[in-house]
Amino acid sequence: MSLKKYAALAAVAALALAGCASPAATPTDGAGAHSDLKICVYTHGDGGTFWTVAQKGAEAAAADLGVTLDYQGSTNDAAKQASTIDAGVAAGCSGIAASAPDPEAIKAAMLKAHDAGIPTVTMNSGSAVFKELGAFTHVGQDEVIAGREAGLKFNEMGVKHVLCPIQEAANVGLEDRCKGLAETFTGKAENFNLDGGLADLTAAAAKLAAAFKADKTIDAVFALNADIAAKAVLPAAETAGVTLKVGTVDMSPEALDAIAAGTMEFAIDQQQYAQGYMSVVLLYLALTNSNELGGGLPIYTGPGFVTKDNVAAVKDLVAAGTR
Repeated sequence: MSLKKYAALAAVAALALAGCASPAATPTDGAGAHSDLKICVYTHGDGGTFWTVAQKGAEAAAADLGVTLDYQGSTNDAAKQASTIDAGVAAGCSGIAASAPDPEAIKAAMLKAHDAGIPTVTMNSGSAVFKELGAFTHVGQDEVIAGREAGLKFNEMGVKHVLCPIQEAANVGLEDRCKGLAETFTGKAENFNLDGGLADLTAAAAKLAAAFKADKTIDAVFALNADIAAKAVLPAAETAGVTLKVGTVDMSPEALDAIAAGTMEFAIDQQQYAQGYMSVVLLYLALTNSNELGGGLPIYTGPGFVTKDNVAAVKDLVAAGTR
């Protein structure tokens, strides 16, 4: 497929996601036609199961569009992410996409980019604050909506007490997921401090097991990360000798295996490959054709649900690194 056709299809996809009616223009054809453009994607990512897929999406879009990509994760260090954005502005980023789990920490850097005439978008986290950061749209999942949908799923299961472990204390996106859960779940939805859980899954499992033993009314867990779900929640339930209904946000091979085996009920797919890919496409169109897609609204990539009914179809794509 030619670059011209691929970019046009990507633009159509963005318009469909945003609900916009404006016609998409066609960028210049020819591989390498815009190799002078440097699109920078600076996230709070840790290079783990989730973020490697988002990075692959950004890399694929850059290759398809013939632009230079600078992708950097900050491993949940907001100060490092802010300094990376500042450095990117100084180093000649043509456009910047940034995740915003701690918006205030990167606000000055993002506004500096905006004031310098650099088009920006937020991705993954930041759907409620992207305008305050100077971005023209956000690509990702509304975390409150995701949590609400999870709450409805747990209602269908008939559970009464859902624990919602938060593994990054300063991440507003995680807090929003638990907030959404509490809005729709008809039983007790309880936040649980699991800060640093991803850095030490064994310690996280021990902390969860203690909670399960201490409160036997807990009959479900809404994990906010697939590794937390598969490598901490499930082992903790086994250690505590309890049976729980477990749902998670995002996917991993282990989580999908658990869904297929019936030990996990669902995974919410926010389609992070699309987040990385579309962020690059949106900036490319802004730079080459003055398009600012989204109509002033976020462009949603989720939530979608992976359950036992459709897990087989998704597993191959996860293995390929695109889901």
